[in-house]
Amino acid sequence: MKETCVHWFRKGLRLHDNPGLMKAVEKCEHFRPIFILDPWFVKNMRVGPNRWRFLLQSLKDLDNSLKKLHSRLFVIQGKPLEVFLKIFQQWNVKTLTYEVDTEPYGIERDEKVDQLAKRMGVTVKKEVSHTLYDIERLVMENNGSAPHTYQALLTMLKRIGPPPKPVASFDSLKDCSTPVEENHDEKYNVPDLKDLGIRESDCGPNLYSGGETEALRRMKEKLSNKSWVCKFEKPKTQPNSLEPSTTVLSPYLKFGCLSVRTLYYRLQDVYNNYKGNCTKPPVSLEGQLLWREFFYIVGYATPNFDQMKGNPLCKQIPWSNNPEFLEAWTKAQTGFPFIDAIMTQLRQEGWIHHLARHAVACFLTRGDLWVSWEHGMKVFEEFLLDADWSLNAGNWMWLSASAFFHQYFRIYSPVAFGKNTDKNGDYIRKYLPVLKRMPSEYIYEPWKAPLKVQQQIGCIIGKDYPKPIVDHDKARKKNLEKMNKAYKENKTADEQKTTKKRSPEETVRSFLSTKKTKS
Repeated sequence: MKETCVHWFRKGLRLHDNPGLMKAVEKCEHFRPIFILDPWFVKNMRVGPNRWRFLLQSLKDLDNSLKKLHSRLFVIQGKPLEVFLKIFQQWNVKTLTYEVDTEPYGIERDEKVDQLAKRMGVTVKKEVSHTLYDIERLVMENNGSAPHTYQALLTMLKRIGPPPKPVASFDSLKDCSTPVEENHDEKYNVPDLKDLGIRESDCGPNLYSGGETEALRRMKEKLSNKSWVCKFEKPKTQPNSLEPSTTVLSPYLKFGCLSVRTLYYRLQDVYNNYKGNCTKPPVSLEGQLLWREFFYIVGYATPNFDQMKGNPLCKQIPWSNNPEFLEAWTKAQTGFPFIDAIMTQLRQEGWIHHLARHAVACFLTRGDLWVSWEHGMKVFEEFLLDADWSLNAGNWMWLSASAFFHQYFRIYSPVAFGKNTDKNGDYIRKYLPVLKRMPSEYIYEPWKAPLKVQQQIGCIIGKDYPKPIVDHDKARKKNLEKMNKAYKENKTADEQKTTKKRSPEETVRSFLSTKKTKS
């Protein structure tokens, strides 16, 4: 039986800049690329229908690309350890390659697979390509801990230098072949939504198709406008424009349909060939990629990063448990049209502008409803196409002023903020048709419309559209007092800690004791 090399796709659903995939065909006779539909994700991760569709589209696109190279994708359902126990023997596997994963479940899963491979005589080769840099090496470079501010990261990267350049695209099986049986589609085909128990009708409009092909097309289109790229300033984009005012490349980066290193260096080409001045991090497009890197590093090096308790970076704030508020926010029934329009877009389309995310996150937590950021994080995890473990948790801590950002007195108004870029309320009218005929002067505060006006347009507030669930001004004042008290209590708790400050050497030893050094 010929020796087989398996490349295990998880993220990194692409052929370009995929060093693990390139390693797979260096010295092998048979090559099999696989994707495992892991039941852990179905059980433990909240994945809405739109993101399932995006994943399946990405897998089908990958399979089509492999077909052109006379190969196929093998989709296997089951627990990774059980799958590998079977195929290592059945396929006579001698080498396994994959892309490094820095999330807690991924680290634990990969360690178990590595141990199994070692016992069965399978060589494992793993490559970094989901992030710009090797995250573990950055942590070691920072004396065993993550830089806790964006500026600290920039300072460290300036010392380290630019990230590795992308490798060549995978365009040939070289001297190996993929054995494809006649019943391949029956055994290993990419499933449809119905195979996963998901109805197509549960999905929203297919605005952002998954896959490497669309990722590269979208990148090319967005970067073709060199002036827009070089003048891009994230805070100056519109949260409620009817068409996205940013690139919407984040879902493709999340699934690895687009290489972050490829995007980084394509941006450098645009910057270097532009005659005018270009914006700089943190507001530039390059700066957005470095924000991604920042949260990956902090998430990797911080225990319990996705929760408040046991998280050394997160302030302990006594959020309330209010299921009614959480449900109203989740289902776009808060009575604040700007907030409800954003949450409607999220559920329908799977993507919302970053400033829109800021607005609804602040509203749920410290701004109005005083509900824990962990609940909001889980809702985003379900509905966002680009839901990314470290970025999602990090941004929710930031926006609730639990970590990273501490100017808790800066609160987004659920009324005034949207008016800055959309006075007529066209965004609200699009996502909340019940308010489509509401006069512009009342579109952000429909409860102020006279009853006669409400009757004329066929929208009675409190009946056809809900009344506000809180008085924003009163809630804001009350929550500011709560935040002020919580900050004082956290400061006192920090001052009472008597643990000796560890030396850099002790920090590194502590880090190594919890993270096994990767070869």
